[in-house]
Amino acid sequence: MEERSADQDIGSFTSNGPWVVVPDELRWRQGLAAVRRTTHEEVPRLIRHRRLPPGARVVYVARLLGSALLAWYALERRRAPGTPASRTGLSRRLRKAFERLGPTYIKLGQIISSGEGIFPEELVREFRLLRDRVPAEAYEDVVKIVEADLGRPLDAVFSDFTTEPIAAASIAQVHAAHLIDGTPVVVKVQRPAVADMVRRDLAAMSWIAPWLIGRIPVSALANPPALVELFAETIVEELDFRLEAENMLDIARVLGRAEERAVVVPRPHPTLVTKRVLVMERLSGFSFDDVEGMRAAGVDTRAVVRACMITLLEGCMLHGVFHGDLHGGNLLVRADGKVALLDYGITGRLTEARRLAFLRLLVGGTLNDVRIQLSALIDLGALPVGIDLEAVITDLELEGPIKDPTNMSSDELTRELQQLVKKLLGYGAKMPKELMLFVKDMLFIDGALATLAPDVDLFAEITWIAMWFAEQHGEKIAAEMGIDLSTAAVDLDGLRASIGVDSSVQTLTHRELQQRREIIRKRFEEDKPTLRSWRRRARAKS
Repeated sequence: MEERSADQDIGSFTSNGPWVVVPDELRWRQGLAAVRRTTHEEVPRLIRHRRLPPGARVVYVARLLGSALLAWYALERRRAPGTPASRTGLSRRLRKAFERLGPTYIKLGQIISSGEGIFPEELVREFRLLRDRVPAEAYEDVVKIVEADLGRPLDAVFSDFTTEPIAAASIAQVHAAHLIDGTPVVVKVQRPAVADMVRRDLAAMSWIAPWLIGRIPVSALANPPALVELFAETIVEELDFRLEAENMLDIARVLGRAEERAVVVPRPHPTLVTKRVLVMERLSGFSFDDVEGMRAAGVDTRAVVRACMITLLEGCMLHGVFHGDLHGGNLLVRADGKVALLDYGITGRLTEARRLAFLRLLVGGTLNDVRIQLSALIDLGALPVGIDLEAVITDLELEGPIKDPTNMSSDELTRELQQLVKKLLGYGAKMPKELMLFVKDMLFIDGALATLAPDVDLFAEITWIAMWFAEQHGEKIAAEMGIDLSTAAVDLDGLRASIGVDSSVQTLTHRELQQRREIIRKRFEEDKPTLRSWRRRARAKS
């Protein structure tokens, strides 16, 4: 029988950890509730409306972003307005400006890059380049921060510490190391002066954002001031690694309630955690895109995706805490098939009212009850209180006949999308932080299905997950919602409607879904060359 570590009673950790976590004995946890509260209260002050520019930084930011927009207006937009080439040109110019603006803007770009389906495809594709475009800090500067925060010389804590980071992100970089006793660890070190720069940049962003409304295509999908507010709420917590270590414990506690414990969390060190330094257990495994390696080791890749899905849903619906930044770089798959979940800087935390709203939203989806879902969106803050639900249902045609987008022309698709966005904005719809993080995570899982389990039947998988929740958590859900899931039938018509297929379609693999999406993508673009040629001929005649 596998030896069991004592701290597995409190969280989903590995069975043979290098140390035992005892939460009540962790000195770095003292006062963290007040720290988290103060951090949240800081956000409105950082992004408050200012009549005058907040310092010299805003001038530099405005100059770089303004130059990017002017160059786009003069070249790509004039040559091919409204086309993928125009959007690609704008995205490339914004990405280069973000690179020059430094860590805060690179971090914003990285968040956008994982928002496929939320932001324009061209923007997501271009901003993915920011994920590995962050130069590392000088080793000497890293050592200064570690020694200052730990209060000891580096060689008094570590027997070795790699000079080159194993990962360099916008806020911090990660080094491999061994403690004096030989224990392998990873050390996350915050970049020098990044906390002050983030606060200056948030002030600059909040002053510039209102001027971008209606001036760039992204505004049609994400109001810039609202995006800045979301970003501020997300990034300020990342500036204190004690909060991240606390997030690790909270997520581990939630995952520890699952019987199978298919996802594990690295242990934060009992003493080596400060505001700018986080020492944690070193975990290893297959990278999330190494499908061949996983399968050669006998790992069930479909079970890997299912574990990620169930973990996310349980966190949102039942516990109110979930990892808010799922992407391939934050996940390793161990040889035993368990998923190692890394990087807890971004975490979704729900009040009890919002947790119950998430529960109603997701259960309402499996029952295809539009009214339950819309009322849940109101409680989540995505729709304004007092909105007429019946008017929304009628206006958005949520109970109308299914429209198959693969049978629509590019003009029809564009018109449908524009009308939907216009109606949603007219209703005052917005994307609260927790909902944005959840949607972003779900989009990652969608992409993971394409890589790890492209031939799984989506309808059968969703039905299985719904029945699993009914068996495992049915009593709790019934008590909180008044719905007995064991007798409530799963209704997939809502899912079919969102995909654009009718009830005659009984099975649909993710590979087939991708093919449908590719048809729609091409349909969007198919008339553009002809349209541009017609415009050129018209200008020549005039």
